[in-house]
Amino acid sequence: MVNLKTVQTHNASLKTLAPGLVAVFVGGTSGIGLSTAREFVRNTRSPHVYLIGRNEAEANKLISELGILNPESQTTFIKSDISLLKNVDKACQEISAKEKKVNLLFMTAGYFTFNGRQETSEGLDQKFSLHYYARARFIKNLLPLLDTAANNRDENANLSRVVSVLDPHASVRALGAGALNYSDLSLKNSFSLKNCAAHASAMNNFYMEKLAKSHPGTSFIHAYPSAVKTGVARGLDPISSKVWVALTSLMKPFMVDLGESGERHLYASTAKVFAAMKETADYAAVGSDGTKGSGSYWLNWDDDVLPFSKKLAKLREEGAGEKIVQHTEEVFKKVCEEKQTYP
Repeated sequence: MVNLKTVQTHNASLKTLAPGLVAVFVGGTSGIGLSTAREFVRNTRSPHVYLIGRNEAEANKLISELGILNPESQTTFIKSDISLLKNVDKACQEISAKEKKVNLLFMTAGYFTFNGRQETSEGLDQKFSLHYYARARFIKNLLPLLDTAANNRDENANLSRVVSVLDPHASVRALGAGALNYSDLSLKNSFSLKNCAAHASAMNNFYMEKLAKSHPGTSFIHAYPSAVKTGVARGLDPISSKVWVALTSLMKPFMVDLGESGERHLYASTAKVFAAMKETADYAAVGSDGTKGSGSYWLNWDDDVLPFSKKLAKLREEGAGEKIVQHTEEVFKKVCEEKQTYP
């Protein structure tokens, strides 16, 4: 565990970075996204923050709050249902029209449900889309701006980082097999909540691990949030809501404070120990592939690197990264370019 005082000291030091850092928070109007955005605004100079979500009323309150927290900050809300990839593209186009760089892409969008597959008009499951496809699309669309930030010659302005908050070890927790159904990666014919969690987790892992190699100036982090009180269960039916309340009551002694979670995720989003591959720094942590400073990191809630998993290493040996990238590009081509449903 990284000591909380260490985290807070590091975050306070971000004021030494160049002013005008740009951060995009996908799912930033509640929960961990909001908490991390708040810490980003508190600890940086003249930041420009984009909050992407659906709750405009809540966003307007947050914009006022962040403006008071840091009067030099600028916050822009983009209202969007990003379970649809076409809406992800629109949001990214709006950002790209205004910004020349993005220093941080931070993604927490998702929701909790007891329901089965809920297919969107694009042919993808809604939950799966939020937990993986939309996140991958944000990365792909904003990589040119992340590359620009990475190539800034000023070391105080070249922060370039992607953070996806989900769970790198979801497919192997509770004795999970850690396997992928390569013949049905989108789970069109084999959907279950368990399979969705496993696929979304592993696909976040290896999609970003592959990008870390092709974009060596940007570091990619997949972080486990642990149990945190957020709005993830909003929209549950009355019976499911009661079940959720009971579960959270049982978990309360083990839950991470939302404020601390925001502090820790800001640390993960900015600490030099999670260096991009091109930095080849001695101080860099061990990356997801077991290589120090690989540019791809799988983190626990406390900012420690998660332990090595033989099952996930086996997926890498099977060529999971290449297969996931190929599948993802097929989905993007079908849905975003050809404007058809997948498959």
